[in-house]
Amino acid sequence: MEGPWLSEHEASKKLGVKEETLQLWREVGYLKPGTHWRSSLNSDSSPWKPEVIYHLSWCEEEIDYWLSEDAPINKFAA
Repeated sequence: MEGPWLSEHEASKKLGVKEETLQLWREVGYLKPGTHWRSSLNSDSSPWKPEVIYHLSWCEEEIDYWLSEDAPINKFAA
């Protein structure tokens, strides 16, 4: 995949966290839909479990922000 959007697997590797951690950060609202992540247009994924893709640099900015605010982001890690 090219461009700023990466698969969940690629994003987790680049950010140094587990894929489950990214999922938790989405669920608690640290990463916002449409900005930090979105569902992929991959037609091979099932409609009930679409592939999620992440905008790497925007995720990095958001994670840095939460860490600078002493948010418990590390407590929401898988």
